[in-house]
This record gives sequence, structure tokens and C-alpha cells, in this order.
Amino acid sequence: MQHKAGLTAEAARLVGILHNANISDGMRRFLADQDFAVITSRAADGRLWTSPLYGVPGFCAADGAALRVAGRPRPGDPLHGLQRGSLAGMLVLDFQRRRRLRVNGLVGDVGGTGFELAADQTFGNCPQYIQQQVVEPVGESGNRFSVTHHTRLEAEHAAQVKRADTFFLGTAHPTHGIDASHRGGSPGFVRVEADELWWPDYPGNNLFNSMGNIAVNPEASLLFIDFHEGTSLQFSGEAYLDWHPPGVPGDDSGTGRRVRFLPLEVVRTVGIPFRSVSHEGYSRNPAIT
Repeated sequence: MQHKAGLTAEAARLVGILHNANISDGMRRFLADQDFAVITSRAADGRLWTSPLYGVPGFCAADGAALRVAGRPRPGDPLHGLQRGSLAGMLVLDFQRRRRLRVNGLVGDVGGTGFELAADQTFGNCPQYIQQQVVEPVGESGNRFSVTHHTRLEAEHAAQVKRADTFFLGTAHPTHGIDASHRGGSPGFVRVEADELWWPDYPGNNLFNSMGNIAVNPEASLLFIDFHEGTSLQFSGEAYLDWHPPGVPGDDSGTGRRVRFLPLEVVRTVGIPFRSVSHEGYSRNPAIT
């Protein structure tokens, strides 16, 4: 992917971060302040999903290369039954400070209130495309919670996707583990065409962690969260890379790359326990073309 995009030299400057499993002191301090994360792993049937994790600040804590999470995906979530020995990728995100940390590895002990992740890769990402917002927990009382499962993209799903400015992408490599990453842009940057979704690939750190996985394995999962309405959408399906001449309609940032995604299963959750109280879009989101 790096070679095809003409960015091999740029990627070489950062490739060393992918070989670090240790969670540094700075990363531990970052984790101590966070109350939100996402995890990508496989459900019992082997299908790939990306799920939200909610807690109180510090619910993610680390020691060496071990990440301890005091929480699990909620009942009804495809990953609620997370299993010991599963490969997983986690992304811990601070929307307000626009910082993120990725931890990929192997699920260790799983209990009723949480799990451990033995890190194989630990690295931070730049603040690009993170919409700055403050999200706060809401009480369970009066917060109607329901989970519904679907086999196709419904009209209300498409509407939520079209207004989204953020989603999370899960991918898997046949031999090198599972990864969760963040994608952001102006509302409408994810397009819906018939039963497919697609989005332009914006410039990033040039390592192509997600795109490289998709190039060799089409399995993918998406997570959209609407913190205003209190709903989330999870998609499990297949993704494909689409290379095209730079500058065609929809090539918002001129990379000549987009990702097409075919959802095969959909989970919609109403009543997530967080709401947005302020929101400001990233100032350098590419214009929608």
C-alpha cells in the first residue's frame, strides 16, 4: 500500500512505532483520564465487529504491556461474550483534547466486570480529523436501552451514516492481528449508494495499517455513534479498496483512494450512556466534493 501510494519513504520514518508493545508512562497517564474506548474483535461465530466501551475515567489502566479494562461491551452487543485468547485491537480516544492511543494484542483474562489485553502493538496517532467535543455520562434512569439486529441497511441506518462526522473502522490481517482505527470528516463524508457505503481515504500517517489489512483481507467492521441522539450503529461486512484518478467527484482530499463497504449484518443500539454537550468540527476537514 505504501509503495502503490508513493509514500514508502514517508512511512519509513514512523514504521518503528509498530514494533513497540510497552505502554509508556505518558500513555498510562493518558489512559487514567479516559472514559471511552472502542474494541475490534471476533464474535463467537467468527465475524468481525467493532464495539464501544464506556466507563469512568481510569477504567482503562496499564502495567508494562498489559492493559486492564474495567468494562465489557454491553449485553446485546456482538462482542459482549468476548473470549480469552481472542485477537483484538483497541482505540482509546479523548474527543476533547483530540488525542488517541491504539493498543493491539491478545485478550487475556475475561471476567464479569472487565478483561485484560496483552499488547503486541501500542502507538499514538495525530489529532487529524478528530471532531472536538465534550461527551458526558447520562444516568440509566429514563435512558431507554434497546438492541436490534438487522440483515440489511435500513433507511434509518443510512440517515445516521449520512449525517455522521466520525466513525470507527475495524480490520484484521490473516497473520498479524486485529486493529481499530478512527475516521473523521465533515458530515456527509461517508456516502451511501444502494446497499453500500463508501468514503474517501484521507491522508494520515502513511503507514496504512487499516488499508493494508483490507488489501489482503476484506473482513471489516464499522461503528457509528450519535452522541446527540444516544444511538449507535455497528456493521460487520466486507471492504474493498477503490483506486481512481485523483480529483474525481468524491475524492475530497485528492488521494485517489476510497474504501467501499458492503454491510452483511447490522446492530442498532438505542440508549447509549453518554451524550454530547458541545461539539466543534475539525477545522481542516476536507470539503465534500
